[in-house]
Amino acid sequence: MNAARRPVTVLTHQRVAEVAPTLQRLIEAARSDAIALRFDRAETKKHGLEADAEGVVVVDAEPLLHDVELCVVLGGDGTILKGLRCYAGTGVPIFAVNFGEVGFLATLEPEELGEFGFERAFRADFEVLLLPAIVFESGAGRVHKAINDISFHRKVGGRVAQLAYGVQGEEVGSVRCDGLVVCTPAGSTGYNLANGGPVLAWGVEGFGVSFISPHSLTARALVVAPGDTLTVSNHGREAVDVNLDGRPVCEIAPGEDIHARFQPQAASLAQLPASSFYKRLRAKFGRLSS
Repeated sequence: MNAARRPVTVLTHQRVAEVAPTLQRLIEAARSDAIALRFDRAETKKHGLEADAEGVVVVDAEPLLHDVELCVVLGGDGTILKGLRCYAGTGVPIFAVNFGEVGFLATLEPEELGEFGFERAFRADFEVLLLPAIVFESGAGRVHKAINDISFHRKVGGRVAQLAYGVQGEEVGSVRCDGLVVCTPAGSTGYNLANGGPVLAWGVEGFGVSFISPHSLTARALVVAPGDTLTVSNHGREAVDVNLDGRPVCEIAPGEDIHARFQPQAASLAQLPASSFYKRLRAKFGRLSS
């Protein structure tokens, strides 16, 4: 790789043909702006990329190094979350162009590239929003970090779960349900919203808890203070699956607990100047309801 070129990571979703024109535009912008685009093995294979003599396209970059200036994502919220988790704690901003269904976390839409452009992204001509995370440790001692949410689900075809949650050692409730969601403010517009949980504006400190299909007329959502530890307990007879940002990571056996805590300023998301959470909320969910 040409040492004079500044490194930028690229992540994309699986719809290769849809992304291809914008990816080519990104490569051309990098070529004229002294940028080296790093593609890991999966991205290299997905797009059939080859390294070039100028060092603009760097292929099979394993693992994704943290010594980059920027991570450009061409995809939906799932791919954006992958980038945010990968670069959490590094200060590397995630600049995302939406190619998903909703793209609530995206920096901009594809049609906005004409006005903004990748050149401005390479110059860091954007604002950075620091997103919190929810951190918990599984029984294997592995630390997990969720940017959107942690969700607990009864086994497919299994019994209804009996899940309890407590704050600072005090049990708040125990409910028969299909599951439970613990979300950050960024994740409050996802699974939590579908559960009827509260929408938390970006910048709010704390995390939300909502039940999935509670078998109770009194189950209520809760917003937990950022300094408090949340405990989720499996009071049922069967193990419960645990998903992190929509991906399975572990399970809770009967009688076991998971302890979750709020971590501020965990990841960096690029935003257009004068971007507004409320404008984004209206645009994304207003469009879905039309």
